[in-house]
Amino acid sequence: MKTQRNSRRAVTGGCRAALAALGISLCLSAVADAPAAPAPSPAVSRCDRPPRKVLLGTTIGGGDNVKLALDKRLQRVDEFVDAMAAEAASRYPGKPLDLALLPEFFLGRPGDAMAQEAVAMDEVLPRIAQCARRHGTYLIVPVLLREADPPLRYSNAAVLVDRAGRLVGMYRKVHPVVLQNSDIIEGGTTPGRDFPVFDCDFGRVGIQICFDMLYPDGWQALAKRGAEIVAVASASPETAHLAHYALEHEYYIVSATPHDHAAVFNPLGIMEAQITKPSVLVHEIDLSFAVLHWEAILENGEALSRRFGDRVGYHYYNDQDGGIFWSNDPNMTIGQMIRSIGMMESDANVERVREFDDKARGGPPVAP
Repeated sequence: MKTQRNSRRAVTGGCRAALAALGISLCLSAVADAPAAPAPSPAVSRCDRPPRKVLLGTTIGGGDNVKLALDKRLQRVDEFVDAMAAEAASRYPGKPLDLALLPEFFLGRPGDAMAQEAVAMDEVLPRIAQCARRHGTYLIVPVLLREADPPLRYSNAAVLVDRAGRLVGMYRKVHPVVLQNSDIIEGGTTPGRDFPVFDCDFGRVGIQICFDMLYPDGWQALAKRGAEIVAVASASPETAHLAHYALEHEYYIVSATPHDHAAVFNPLGIMEAQITKPSVLVHEIDLSFAVLHWEAILENGEALSRRFGDRVGYHYYNDQDGGIFWSNDPNMTIGQMIRSIGMMESDANVERVREFDDKARGGPPVAP
């Protein structure tokens, strides 16, 4: 992906970060990958849950962090999240930022070797925890990490802390890049082994880092474990894979990069919000959504608007013959709303049509 620039220094100079726990006294061994959260119960479908508004914050920036000392980079964590919180207050008065994301490699030190560039968790935990607490937000900050336990090794990691600054968990990049003229894995990092999903008070979050986007295994694993949002901390502004995975797995994806493009992709694989210049982006989603494709009775969403007014919200895309729908009424789900006009979610309707077709042809189609 330009593949992370044409030198190991550029690989270690996009953006790095770490997220912190409530207290510095937290044992460093506890910063290992958190156990994967169990998949959500299928007893209540997504569209039949009450509205779950989530305010996402992301950014384009930090591309010159490689030149900065650690204390300056920590100061930038505050500056970027401060800017997201200010944007949230301006556009969504009274609603706190729920999840803030920074680009790949946000925290580390300048240097020519991994031993110089990597940082220990106890060097960054207190400041990042303080930032999360100040804004009452979950925070994902990537970090070039010197692991605490032997043997000596380094990880390209992203740490998630909660609104109180307590450590929720960590993701270590499973697919660090190896440049085509080298046999060194991303400057000397060790690949991660797992794809954890983390429970937050608003929903379930997975994390991927940059070159991970070229491999489907992580995206599939996060879907199986019930991720509702995947946060992508990247050094690349690439969009095609992210749009594809959002559509394939029907979750939201939010990206943060040091240059050119950052976005929120919805479960139709469409960029619902984006920025293309250095700035911050704050965007609200609802995790209790329904995906509906074209039917005459839907009238591209107008049938619901007529019946429910501002109690229903949606983005309908004429060029895609479908849209994302959600409820703004805490006492009525979007599932109840769409059934009131005689509709069902797209996935359920696809299976319904399959049953009709299979019955009419005398069985499923012959596949090679």
